[in-house]
Amino acid sequence: MSTETLRADPRSALSPATAAKGPKEGRRGRPRRPSAGARDRVGLTVAYITAIIAAILFAAPLVYAFFSALKPSNEVLLAPPRLIGSEVNWGNFLDVFSYAPFTTYIMNSFLVSIAGVLVVLFVSATAGYAFGRLRWPGRDVVFVLFLGTLMVPQEVLVIPMFVVMQWFGWVDTYQSLIFPWAFTAFGTFLMRQFFRGIPFELEEAARVDGAGPIRTFVQVVLPLAGSALAVLAVFTFMNYWNSYLWPLITVNDYSQLGTLPIGLASFATQTGTRWDLQMAASIISMIPTVILVIVLQKHLVKGIATSGMGGR
Repeated sequence: MSTETLRADPRSALSPATAAKGPKEGRRGRPRRPSAGARDRVGLTVAYITAIIAAILFAAPLVYAFFSALKPSNEVLLAPPRLIGSEVNWGNFLDVFSYAPFTTYIMNSFLVSIAGVLVVLFVSATAGYAFGRLRWPGRDVVFVLFLGTLMVPQEVLVIPMFVVMQWFGWVDTYQSLIFPWAFTAFGTFLMRQFFRGIPFELEEAARVDGAGPIRTFVQVVLPLAGSALAVLAVFTFMNYWNSYLWPLITVNDYSQLGTLPIGLASFATQTGTRWDLQMAASIISMIPTVILVIVLQKHLVKGIATSGMGGR
C-alpha cells in the first residue's frame, strides 16, 4: 500500500493496538466465525445422530418380532409386554413348516417373484427405450396417458382384472399371479428417465457402424442400464413377494398355489392365532428381501441417483 493511498484514506491502515490483536479479532475486536470445516463436522454429527435414531425406531418392531418368535405361545401377548420370554424356543422356526405347507408357499413366492421380475424388466426396458429414445408421432401423449394409470389404485382394478383372467382361463394358475401386474407404468417411467440421460452420440456412433435400433438397444444402450435395472428388479421382487390381495382373489387352492402372504394369514384360525409361529414365519419371509437389498445395495444407490428418482 503506497503512502499516497494511506494519506487519502487513513481508515485503511490498522492502528498499532488493532494490529497487535492479530487476525483473530480484526479491527473492532469481533471474534472470528467458525470455519466451514467446523460447520461441516457439526452437520455431519447431527446427520449421524438422526440416522441412528431413525434406525432404532425402524428396527425396534423387527427386534420385538424376532424375540416374540422365540417365546412360548402363551407369552407373546402378555401385558405389560416383555422382550424375552421365560423360554427360548428355537423350535418355533421348524414348527412353522409342520403347521402349514410353508415350503410350498416359499417356492411359489420365489417362482412368481422371479418370473415377474424377468417379465417386468423386459417390458419396462423395451417400453422405456421406445418412449425415451425413439421418435414417433404421439409419443408424449401416449406416455402421459400411460403414466396416468399410476393414479388408479390396485383395489379398483382387481375386479376387472379378475374378469379378464376368467376370459383367458387363467384363474387359479401361475399366469394369473405373474402377468396382470407386469405391465405397470412405474418400470417404464423409471427406465425412460434413465435412457434419456444417455448421450445421443453413442447411438449415432452405432448407426454409423451400421447398427439398427434393436442392435443399438441390445448392445449399446442396455449394457449401460445395469444400475437402473437393479433398482427396478428389487422393487418388482418386493411387490410380488409381498402381494396379498391379488393372490387372495385369483387363487382358489391355497395349498398348491398359495404365496407367502397367504401362508402368513393361515396361522390365524377360528380357534385362535399362533402368534409365536406367525412371528417366526414373518422373520423367515423377510430373509430373501433383506439379502437381495444387501447384495444390490451399491447398484441401488447408483441407480436411484442416475434414473431421475434421486431428486435431481
